[in-house]
Amino acid sequence: MTCEEVLKAVFPLLEGTDLASCMLVCKQWRDVAQDDYLWKCLCAKRWPSICKRVLPPMETFYKLYRTFYKRRQNRTLLPPKLSFDNLDFYIDIWNEEQSIFSEVVPGPILKAGIKTPPTGISDMLRHHLEGPEYKMNLLVEPRFSLPQSQAVSVSVLVGRKDSSKVACIINKATFDYIDRTAYRALAFDYLDFSPVYPFVSGIRAWVSLLFMDGGKEGVIHVFGIEMDFCDAANSEEEVLWLLDMLDWK
Repeated sequence: MTCEEVLKAVFPLLEGTDLASCMLVCKQWRDVAQDDYLWKCLCAKRWPSICKRVLPPMETFYKLYRTFYKRRQNRTLLPPKLSFDNLDFYIDIWNEEQSIFSEVVPGPILKAGIKTPPTGISDMLRHHLEGPEYKMNLLVEPRFSLPQSQAVSVSVLVGRKDSSKVACIINKATFDYIDRTAYRALAFDYLDFSPVYPFVSGIRAWVSLLFMDGGKEGVIHVFGIEMDFCDAANSEEEVLWLLDMLDWK
């Protein structure tokens, strides 16, 4: 058997990723591996109905397989329309019905985050604050203490300076869960998106109260606030795109 005959006998037995790798070996291997019949057979394994057509729905079955054989990861986003410089965040926290924190936080402050974690916090929380993951947080001044037995809630609105429009991020959600290991009290609410995006739903906004031990049982001592959208956004660009999709009024 000639080399080409051997290749034609072996290549039909390969999976798509292996066949694609063979195309990089040399010109002869590439010419044999580009036979669209091989790629039609691979497409037939994944989408049998599409191969009932005489001609592929795209230019070739090879292009069809290459385009859809797996989900694309790490897509490049276009530059977001919003910027943190153009945003203000309105954060309000209540203990029962008493306001204990009410601030307008400029976008650049939330974006900059906590540069130097305070002394006295747990090693786990310090590791989180100093880690490379994208975070939006700020120090609370003055700090405040909260009894764990009382209902604490939070609301967050975001305003645009260019259009004087406001959107809701969290609508008085309760800090239902206190993680004593991570030293974080957590509250969340589902984002309300513009009707322009009718199929986007189920994405949560999270707010965490960052606290430290104060020596008194049943009381947490809050030194910081953190907000994230870890269901869908884990970078500055993704967060800004997500905020742009909110139902601005």
